[in-house]
Amino acid sequence: MAVADDLDRATDSADPQWDWVGEQTRTYLESGGTVGHESNGLRTLILATTGRRTGVPRRACLIYGTSGEDFVVVASKGGADEDPAWFKNLVAEPSVGVQVGTRRFTARARVASADERGHLWTMMAAIFPLYDEYTRKTEREIPVVLLTPQELTLPETAVT
Repeated sequence: MAVADDLDRATDSADPQWDWVGEQTRTYLESGGTVGHESNGLRTLILATTGRRTGVPRRACLIYGTSGEDFVVVASKGGADEDPAWFKNLVAEPSVGVQVGTRRFTARARVASADERGHLWTMMAAIFPLYDEYTRKTEREIPVVLLTPQELTLPETAVT
């Protein structure tokens, strides 16, 4: 179960193709979220998931939008025919750690319902138009994910 504290100890992708994302992620976190949150008109967040096979925290830097209190991300993997590892991880364990700018929190992830997906996809494609191109590169339906911040609840103390 990933939580906000996992952001610092999580590992980045070992795939050399994504080295630049790992570098961006490290810069974002090392700056406390003051560098890397906004670039070229895009806003990014850092997502920490729990590895579905290893149990080790993993992290990814993702473009996001918002819908009410939720943060919205797209599991595009550049239009690849398979879902990204971070998506597979959060399907297996939906508790995730998130950093948005300087704000850190634990969230619950869920795939957008069919009713939600249409307007969320339109919103995200307006933020990052390449998402529409990615859909043409693959047969899979690219998932849209909502990240709902969780309130911290303290245990009730017994009154005697």
